[in-house]
Amino acid sequence: MDFFSYRNGQLFCEDVSVADIAAEVGTPVYIYSSATLLHHYRALAESFAELSPMICFSIKSLANLQILKLLAEAGSGFDVVSGGEVARARAIGADCARIVYAGVGKTDKEIREAIAAGIGLFNVESEAEFENISRLAGEAGKAVRCALRLNPDVYDPRTHTYTATGKKETKFGVDIERAVAFFGAYGHDDHARLDAIHLHIGSPIYSAQPYVEAITKTLDLMGRLAGEGFTVRTLDIGGGFAADYDAGASPLASEYAKEIVPLLRGRGLEVILEPGRQIAANAGLLLTQVQYVKAGGQKSFLIVDAAMTDLIRPAMYGSEHFVWPARLSDPSAEPQRRIDFAAPAGQKVDVVGGVCESTDFLAQDRTLPVMGRGDLLAVFSAGAYGFVMSSQYNSRPRAAEILVEGAKWRVIRPRETYEDLFATEVPSLLTKAIGFPADNSKD
Repeated sequence: MDFFSYRNGQLFCEDVSVADIAAEVGTPVYIYSSATLLHHYRALAESFAELSPMICFSIKSLANLQILKLLAEAGSGFDVVSGGEVARARAIGADCARIVYAGVGKTDKEIREAIAAGIGLFNVESEAEFENISRLAGEAGKAVRCALRLNPDVYDPRTHTYTATGKKETKFGVDIERAVAFFGAYGHDDHARLDAIHLHIGSPIYSAQPYVEAITKTLDLMGRLAGEGFTVRTLDIGGGFAADYDAGASPLASEYAKEIVPLLRGRGLEVILEPGRQIAANAGLLLTQVQYVKAGGQKSFLIVDAAMTDLIRPAMYGSEHFVWPARLSDPSAEPQRRIDFAAPAGQKVDVVGGVCESTDFLAQDRTLPVMGRGDLLAVFSAGAYGFVMSSQYNSRPRAAEILVEGAKWRVIRPRETYEDLFATEVPSLLTKAIGFPADNSKD
């Protein structure tokens, strides 16, 4: 569900025409709907309300400060995986007690900063990491809380192998067989209190069943731990809920909750959720402009001004996004947002960018309405793992980001300039002497 729609053949984000945004700020540009972000956050909160969960939005999925601020004001905590993400959360005034910190490679510097900030929970991934957190907490004269990240050896077969993190053999967390010994070794530590378990089985997960299986295994483990004298106060079930890259492809928040809530009802556990994709994916699109149409043998190529540097998911994971023109030649011919949806009398194309890599594509083998130079093309469901994974490869400035709120919109990240590309490499005076203007954002 989202607040992007066609009106008289023109694509709107809430009450703003995306073409109007492009006319002012250029392309490529990420456009986010505040109403969609808040809708999905509130749907999760309402669906799991019986458990009174702490919902910690995953900053790695969409990290813009203005969006984090919007979600914090709605009540969200945050899931972080780096010192930089801790800094982002602190920059918007987030309550650090409502931050959970995951990641297998936390450095001493990052851990010290997080301890000083009063992070609510460290999700611990190994014995060596626990020992290090305990040591650093002791040096700081503080006590911290830790959750053991558990690998229940559960995964969704539809999840890409690169994002399936709940298998037994993975760099993340420890397996169930080691968990009892882990608590035995560290469950009474003086500086790092181990009283929580963290699950994260991958993303996206297209049904509640893998969660049911993982939670059931974890509850059995908690029973074993109780027999050894260890009480688990908190269960963090992670994130990974799917989003609609294809219309209707993912369950609603209420459908996940229907299966998960009965397992945890009445157990007195503090429950944490770490959603990212389900809140953010359908809340954003990438708007790009056709530069050239190139005829091929069996199909043609739409060469656009966005590229894998703007949206790397198709090149990295083989991910598929629905793409469609922002203006319909026939206003009555609104598309169904399915990857296989074909335009009547359309043109079979690959949508590609200008990066010098053969994997630089945004969509392949799509039958789209006939398009020409200057036309705008929308890449839907690009709010999660879109801009955050963008790069400056080929010395391409990164796109602008826009937040729409009803009939108003604002720039929440300006388009980078050529000067931005090398501002940290040479002194500013030398940069100016090279002869590049300060602003190359749009001709």
